[in-house]
Amino acid sequence: MDSILHLLKATKIASKKIGILTKELKNKILVDIAQEIENSVDLIIEENTKDLVLMQDSDPKKDRLLLNKQRLIDIVKSVIQVSELEDPVGKIYLENQLENGLLIKKMAVPLGVVGVIYESRPNVTIDVAVLAIKSGNGVVLRGGSDAFHSNKILVSIIQSVLKKNNLPVEAICLLPTDRKHAKELLEAVNYIDILIPRGSKSLIDFVRNNAKIPTIETGAGVCHTYVEKSANLENAANIVINAKVQRPSVCNSLDTILVDREILADFLPKIKEGLEKYKVKIYADENSYKILQNINYTFLEKANNESFGTEFLGYECSIKTVNGMDDALEHIDRYSSKHSEAVITSNKELANIFLNVVDAAAVYHNASTRFTDGEQFGLGAEIGISTQKLHARGPFALEKLVTEKWMVYGNGQIRK
Repeated sequence: MDSILHLLKATKIASKKIGILTKELKNKILVDIAQEIENSVDLIIEENTKDLVLMQDSDPKKDRLLLNKQRLIDIVKSVIQVSELEDPVGKIYLENQLENGLLIKKMAVPLGVVGVIYESRPNVTIDVAVLAIKSGNGVVLRGGSDAFHSNKILVSIIQSVLKKNNLPVEAICLLPTDRKHAKELLEAVNYIDILIPRGSKSLIDFVRNNAKIPTIETGAGVCHTYVEKSANLENAANIVINAKVQRPSVCNSLDTILVDREILADFLPKIKEGLEKYKVKIYADENSYKILQNINYTFLEKANNESFGTEFLGYECSIKTVNGMDDALEHIDRYSSKHSEAVITSNKELANIFLNVVDAAAVYHNASTRFTDGEQFGLGAEIGISTQKLHARGPFALEKLVTEKWMVYGNGQIRK
């Protein structure tokens, strides 16, 4: 295939049909998709296995790639949940009757065609497609080659449901993974209304630096948890361990632990067993290295410049000793990707300072950063976590897949 423009054009045309669907029909389509996924669990796992066998077990992306029965059950539940959400299309934000008789309404309307570039996350295929349908948009998906078979079967299931409901299958388009088409996609201003990269920092930087289409940055997370000296150390240890090991391959997992110097010797032994259980490699600064070495922490290395500001996406983290809140805030400001940051403290005044000063999409007091997620926040599925400030910040969910249109109703008015 020498060009993908005919695919993009077909999706743009098809998006017009999706944009005028009734709420009832959109919800029916989503329920049908959930049912078809449930009926196709074995086939999906079979196709997913074809991708899994080509990836090294040591690759942190392998966990993201995996689709097992439980994950597919969770995907089905998520699709149903989206079907039950309030439809954002047609919502009236403002209505005003002018003295000249004009009736003006500001209304939520679909964006049009949403393009998504992502890596090793076949669940994103479903999340994006169902959110697009619910919000009346067409979608162009460009997944990675390492998830080719998984994405292909999932898109075929969605397209089969569209066909059964007499809708154009081109509304959900899966592009070929050839890199030669990247330039066409990034410059397709006549066919794609918004482009969303979801994946590594290098992917996001590439899209941001080369796209001619408005772009929403999502995905990259360098997440810190600051354990302040007044913290309940048992709670702090549980939170830190959860943030690191519960699912380390995702963007809201913990990368760096900041610990006040006064409590370092008391706190580090409390996380030893929980992190060692998962063989978490710790890159420790000079102060924490000595303590961890004395308590015989098994997986230990000395930190270097690259140990901070790194998104590990695996069983690795760094520890930095700080001298109070100001020192912690300075470190976070320097290294944060503005995704998710947490403070563990019993001092409410310091907690409020942290929550208000730290520049991130989600900030936490006494809780794990692992909660930064559209479904966990009660928004349903998401396309990703936006780390920028315009249009959307935080979970990029259903509510952000619409734009505004001004509707003006008259009866012959002219401007004098």
